[in-house]
Amino acid sequence: MLVLLAGIFVVHIATVIMLFVSTISNVWMVASSSYGPVSLGLWFLCNQTCQPLPVSGAEEASLKAVQAFMILSIIFSVIALVMFIVQLFTLEKGNRFYITGAIMLVCWLCILVAVSIYTARFTGQLPTFTRPHHGYCFILAWICFCFSFIIGILYLVLRKK
Repeated sequence: MLVLLAGIFVVHIATVIMLFVSTISNVWMVASSSYGPVSLGLWFLCNQTCQPLPVSGAEEASLKAVQAFMILSIIFSVIALVMFIVQLFTLEKGNRFYITGAIMLVCWLCILVAVSIYTARFTGQLPTFTRPHHGYCFILAWICFCFSFIIGILYLVLRKK
């Protein structure tokens, strides 16, 4: 049981770190241009230098929603980690980590909304660039989506022994 708790804790910390990296880095989409490789993130468009992302009015609301939901997912993931540690030391024997699991599932929902909006609105929106494809931050966000769901369910069914 102790090994299971330690494993969940390590995966949870890895999820928090991957969420930070995927939100902060600017490699959600990668493409080629006449000036070399181009990467787009949630915040900047980077070629040799980084500049704020040029978005139109309709896409700006979608981009702000993706940014907000990714930040919310980080916040909920960190809160769930703190709640797990608190419940680990204060929860009575035999009880379950319901609060931690519920918060982690809210984190999972925020990641789902953010990545779904990004996929629907910004994939294939690079007509001036050649060979656009998803970068590692987009992939990390989907990995965090899977991990947060698994961790949330495990917290709900896990009992303190």
